[in-house]
Amino acid sequence: MTSEQVSQKRGGARAAVDPKQWLSRVTIGVVLIGFAVFFILPIVWLLLAPTKNPKQLLLDGPFSFGSVEQLAANWNSLFGFQDGVFLTWLGNSTLYSFGAILIMLIVTIPAGYALALTDFKGRKTLLMTTLVVMLIPNTALVLPIFLELSALKLIGTPLAVILPFSFFPFGVYLTYIYFSTTVSRDLLNAARIDGAGELRVFAQIAMPLAAPVIALTGFFNFTGNWNNYFLPFLMVGGTKSPVQVGLANMLANVPQFNPTTAATSVIELPTLALATLLSILPILIIFLFSQRFLVSGMTAGGTKG
Repeated sequence: MTSEQVSQKRGGARAAVDPKQWLSRVTIGVVLIGFAVFFILPIVWLLLAPTKNPKQLLLDGPFSFGSVEQLAANWNSLFGFQDGVFLTWLGNSTLYSFGAILIMLIVTIPAGYALALTDFKGRKTLLMTTLVVMLIPNTALVLPIFLELSALKLIGTPLAVILPFSFFPFGVYLTYIYFSTTVSRDLLNAARIDGAGELRVFAQIAMPLAAPVIALTGFFNFTGNWNNYFLPFLMVGGTKSPVQVGLANMLANVPQFNPTTAATSVIELPTLALATLLSILPILIIFLFSQRFLVSGMTAGGTKG
């Protein structure tokens, strides 16, 4: 085939493109670019805001860089706010979130395994109850949880946050789906034939195979707990607050939002932006280091085998 014939063939292929199809592709591209701009530009602004002082934040270009010196000044202002209470809030969030993950995994993984691979009386009822509880908004459960913990005299203690955080019915259903569709029953039965007890089958065979769904469940639970505001706001206060409640307290000390704020506890907008960035940093770090397990966990239930 000559070069002229190849050129004519390519030209014919281009001419054969349906105008409606081309318009559809352009429309989809414009929409995707619009969504990208809508979500990315605020993040870029947030990343640059801590490098400025309040005057630069209002008068300079929204996407201009301030200075490293001003970033350091905002850093010092943040960790000097109320004798370094921001670091205490971060520590509280870490304690509450990881404490809840530990309890949640101890309960959730065996529960999902039992629902998927064992047959016992009330199994279907328990599974349906789990599905129904998943549909109840978390805010609707706050009042009964508060009354229950108040009766146990746990309000104001770390357990008032950790115990409700560890209640994660979605994790039970997620592990149930994983064990039902991904873990081979023949492999588990072969281990039982070789003399392994049920506990050993679960611990040494099922658990290693479930690493992706364990990571996925832990990540979902950690993200929800770390970003939870309403429940910790009611259960604990002061220096026991997590970082999300602390950010709201800081917002009340920004003059632009609260003109009557005391002069000794003023915090400026660039410092608040820095606090916001630091509050989401743990989630970003965990996501980056565990994304391989997260992807495999999200796709694991797609096929049976």
